[in-house]
Amino acid sequence: MADASPPKRPTPIWIGTHSGTFHCDEVVACFMLRQLPEYENAEIFRSRDNTALREKCDIIVDVGGVYDHAKRWYDHHQTSFKETFNILRPEVAKDFNIRLSSAGLIYTHYGERVIESILKRERNVQLSPDNLQLAFVQIYRNFIRELDAIDNGEVMFEGGEPRYGIHSHLSARVGRLNPSWQDTNVDIEQRFKQAMDLAGREFVDNVLEVACSWIPARDHVRDALKEAKSVYPTGEILLLTTFCPWKAHLADVEKEYQVEGVPKLIIFSDGTGWRVAGVPLSPVSFVGRKFLPTSWRGKRDEELSELAGVKDLIFVHHSGFIGGAKTKEAALAMAKKSLEWKDE
Repeated sequence: MADASPPKRPTPIWIGTHSGTFHCDEVVACFMLRQLPEYENAEIFRSRDNTALREKCDIIVDVGGVYDHAKRWYDHHQTSFKETFNILRPEVAKDFNIRLSSAGLIYTHYGERVIESILKRERNVQLSPDNLQLAFVQIYRNFIRELDAIDNGEVMFEGGEPRYGIHSHLSARVGRLNPSWQDTNVDIEQRFKQAMDLAGREFVDNVLEVACSWIPARDHVRDALKEAKSVYPTGEILLLTTFCPWKAHLADVEKEYQVEGVPKLIIFSDGTGWRVAGVPLSPVSFVGRKFLPTSWRGKRDEELSELAGVKDLIFVHHSGFIGGAKTKEAALAMAKKSLEWKDE
């Protein structure tokens, strides 16, 4: 009896991108795709031969001169490409007007599924639809947008407020993994894999931080806003009973309760004492809705307490955006006096 034929090996799946010097956007794009079940075992094919890429690859990123979601071609270098996050996903975001890189393109189309896959694998966590959307937007804001902006050479400032923030410097660190002009015997494909490992670890960490820490913080901010008028009659002082990342949540929660712009100061514990901070005009703004009094700024300890008429004060920053106190009671008094203080 003849031996049975060996089983056919499955046809490999290929992700295509450009060869030569690599950049953070396609590195992150390739990593994100590999988090999806259909691409988790995909090989990376790096080339600038468009014919070869299209014949071989199931999906192509950052090369080819075409953006066509139906064909799974995701380049952003062509002059006709104008897409931004808020253009492609207007139902979830209105204020992200940075031109997308290949990282942003892949994230915009596949990001929710990537997040779900990572959370299931790493923590066996499933977010509600509302929280998944929150995570999707926040990860773009704090991780992907930076990559889009740097890859496209977008200016950070137009007017007084930054259009994006630099949170990771990942683009520069990935760039340093490219061989230098003096390196002659370097396997650039191995370097590309190193870059994917580096960027991938940081992306996963960001997903976990947002889903498991940042999103739960919203409930604490909501509680502080609910109780604001019991702290101060006008609702201008918030008291966080548990410290958490609050800035990115406050504007959204204010809209829920129709009190946009009302909170001026927020009080929270830093673990050893208490802080009174001005609420910024936006989460990334350096301008506050309210600063601590001019005459208090730069003062410390007894001098500050005597000037303010409040015991147990520690300091006020020279810019007035934050101050410290030894006790919650002192911080509350500091905040109330700040609202009522008339600077000379």
